[in-house]
Amino acid sequence: MDEFARLAAEEDDSGAEPEIGRSLLDLQARFDRLEFLTLMDGEFDLRDAIVAIHAGAGGTDAQDWAEMLLRMMMRYGERHGWEVKTLDLHRGGEAGIKSATISVSGRYAYGHLKAEAGVHRLVRLSPFNSDQLRQTSFVLVEVLPDLGEAQEVEIGPKDLRIDTFLAGGHGGQGVQTTYSAVRITHLPTGLVVSCQNERSQVQNRETAMRILKARLHARMLAEHEDEKKKLRGEFTSAEWGNQIRSYVLHPYQLVKDHRTKHETADTTAVLDGDLDPFVEAYLRHSKGKSVASDDGPED
Repeated sequence: MDEFARLAAEEDDSGAEPEIGRSLLDLQARFDRLEFLTLMDGEFDLRDAIVAIHAGAGGTDAQDWAEMLLRMMMRYGERHGWEVKTLDLHRGGEAGIKSATISVSGRYAYGHLKAEAGVHRLVRLSPFNSDQLRQTSFVLVEVLPDLGEAQEVEIGPKDLRIDTFLAGGHGGQGVQTTYSAVRITHLPTGLVVSCQNERSQVQNRETAMRILKARLHARMLAEHEDEKKKLRGEFTSAEWGNQIRSYVLHPYQLVKDHRTKHETADTTAVLDGDLDPFVEAYLRHSKGKSVASDDGPED
């Protein structure tokens, strides 16, 4: 294609080369985007996503880190033109958040965001102690496909305990005088889901049930996958030490994904939602592992 552009420019003195060059760049960008989308061929990749963020080890620093990651995920969604909505939010005592749940609605939202599921590790000088010691904090990011009214997940009424409470705003103050917030506990598994974003108790209940179904479905798939790994001798327990990505802000600047080895020194851009290079690296890495597994010898 470059050779055609050169020949066209030689026969046309009207500046065709820059115009054709721009067309080539546009075509290359479209090709790259289409190639990127071919990596998302999972059963649920096309669906909306539910993202839950949980502060882990690290105290106040971890809660602050959880809020930073929440902003990063929301900015990433905004960059793609997806609708991002906060479903539930629990603020920390001093700073940050203890946990949050957001919905991300848009084409291939889950296909992109599933790359972010796992433990994220932050290393920095702590702004929450007078000595400014270096602090390591951990946050768990949970990414689920929004299954909507999924029929494959059946929940019996006797399996649920549903509690209602007053929704809270920033700082914990009540923002409503009715018990519109809903907390659903799935008794057989102990899973707990709450939603307080909507003004209607009915809407909050419907949203909480969607999240619960998605979590139960993910749990079922994870148990099935763990069983297969045990049979293959590949089982690894999920622990805080098994972080998928590290963000180092001191003594140097680096974000490194431990699964794909992709890294960048531009920590500011990543924390502002520039995640596509990490997402693409993860999808290519996963696709490579899948092909290798499919082509490998059978026992």
